Amino acid sequence: MSMGRAMLSGTLAVALAACGGGGSGSGGGGPIAGGGGTPTPTPTPAQCSLADRQDWTLSVMNEWYLFPDLLDTGVNPSDHDTVQDYIDALVKPARDQNKDRFFTYITSIEEENALINSGSSAGFGIRLGYDTVNNRVFVIEAFEDAPGLDAGLDRGTELLSIGTSSTNLQTVSSLMASGGPQAVIDALGPSDPGVTRVIQFRTAGGVTSEQSIAKADYALDPISDRYGVKIFDDGGKKVGYLNLRTFIVSGASSQLRDAFQQFKDQGVTELIIDLRYNGGGLVSVAETLGDLLGADKVGQVFSHTVLRDSKSSENSTELFESESSAIAPTKIAFIGRGGTASASELVANSMIPYLGANTALIGTNTYGKPVGQYGFDRDACDDRLRVIAFKTTNRDDQGEYFDGLASVFPNTCSAGDDIFTQFGDVNESSIKVALDFLAGRSCTSITDAGGLRTTASAGARQELLQPERPNAAQHRIPGLF
Repeated sequence: MSMGRAMLSGTLAVALAACGGGGSGSGGGGPIAGGGGTPTPTPTPAQCSLADRQDWTLSVMNEWYLFPDLLDTGVNPSDHDTVQDYIDALVKPARDQNKDRFFTYITSIEEENALINSGSSAGFGIRLGYDTVNNRVFVIEAFEDAPGLDAGLDRGTELLSIGTSSTNLQTVSSLMASGGPQAVIDALGPSDPGVTRVIQFRTAGGVTSEQSIAKADYALDPISDRYGVKIFDDGGKKVGYLNLRTFIVSGASSQLRDAFQQFKDQGVTELIIDLRYNGGGLVSVAETLGDLLGADKVGQVFSHTVLRDSKSSENSTELFESESSAIAPTKIAFIGRGGTASASELVANSMIPYLGANTALIGTNTYGKPVGQYGFDRDACDDRLRVIAFKTTNRDDQGEYFDGLASVFPNTCSAGDDIFTQFGDVNESSIKVALDFLAGRSCTSITDAGGLRTTASAGARQELLQPERPNAAQHRIPGLF
């Protein structure tokens, strides 16, 4: 075990929850989208008034925030009605420099731990995207054993109308016209079990239906049993396909091992890793995926974790470790889009020094999040403060991809997101282009500045539908409802 991981393996007194990394033994916050050691807890008062919570937030950020010179400590907390509004004001200088785009936030310990430990969430169990030109909303992914898929909502389904009953249905087009994406979000209601909506929809096959669907608790499967792992025969060559939905569910590591055992048993050496909507998650899962890609790299550098100067003693280097299911891929095509962030980018960036021209980014540019959060808990208030506290770099110390991975990948291939074709289908646009790259066929380079984003971007045609204030699951799984 590398030193960085050893430091993360114990129970974390402050429940480090970093977007993309290891966590406490209790399943609490681990580093998300990065790595790092166990910080010394900042004392936390038991009071939960807004003022107390704001004071605690400021004390933590003064000590741990990665960009101390970009923290506006002169902000008056009494000018802000919520902790999150206060946080947004504190980090505005960093946001203005594109270094903290809503990466620092307050969330629920209980909700996030449930997501990390078992993939537990509540809702319809679908991921939604919207057409920015024609005001249309589509299901771009549906999760198994959840109400949405059970009612017939799957990839490519268009939501036509939403209401609390058949008598008060509002068309999606009218909602978008009157209030934009937020009006649709509001119409769908809160993500609480039992919340019911009547939805009229049209499937990818053209069948129109109307269903009353009740939201419920469900366990989100990181790798779909329907399409998550495939082995394609591309002209007599075996190509492994992996669709990883999220890094935030700790059980993803065991599923990854099972997937790579299939690749290993079939002699696969070329891979398509589909991370197109993957907003990141636990660093420990990212490291597992790295290890499974590094059968020939054991003991070499996977990534570096770097904190602010005052916390440099917490810096660490993660090495590739031995995994019995690991393979040594000769070529990898990473599928990404504007919703691809954090731990997804960490893994892809870490493979560039080793594969060079034999790796490519397929799709559009990614989000651009080369930093990760630690999570600081106040149990009495159910508060977990996710603070940008470290950056991650690859073996060659490359990690300044705030504008997305397209700027650092040796090869990029522009590809569409064919939401009317299921994942794992060789005819789906991005998968087809990925196969072209692996076969040595030419492609058109990515030139866009961000692709599919969770917030509006000029010129975008399709974006993930995301609330202004996402819940714990939506932070890690953008577009989830």
